[in-house]
Amino acid sequence: MKWTDSRDIAITLSESYPDQDPKSVRFTDLRDWVLALPGFDDDAKHCGEKILEAIQMAWIEESD
Repeated sequence: MKWTDSRDIAITLSESYPDQDPKSVRFTDLRDWVLALPGFDDDAKHCGEKILEAIQMAWIEESD
């Protein structure tokens, strides 16, 4: 997965952190969690606020 795979990342986060409310996740934590996901293979420097927002929104949609 790459940073642009927000839907796939959201699904994996939903499975990895089932008790976590994605609306309350800080971006610093979200970034660290994404970097630690199995199958994630992208440069940490390519991450920005807009990418984290897209991942968070996809995770919120996935959890609804």
